[in-house]
Amino acid sequence: MTSTLALQANRNNAASRPAAAAPAQRRVDSRLLLRESRELVIEHLGQEYRLRRTRNDKLILTK
Repeated sequence: MTSTLALQANRNNAASRPAAAAPAQRRVDSRLLLRESRELVIEHLGQEYRLRRTRNDKLILTK
């Protein structure tokens, strides 16, 4: 019974602690990636993905 109470107390303490701050996301300007081109090929785990800039300056990622 004592161990059950101790487990419950530990759970309650963990729930009341603030969550650790997530590391800042890395931010890259799309102009640096694409430079003068409208399309970029990205290789991920042996597969190719294409990041393309449209005429309306939207980005599309396709496999």
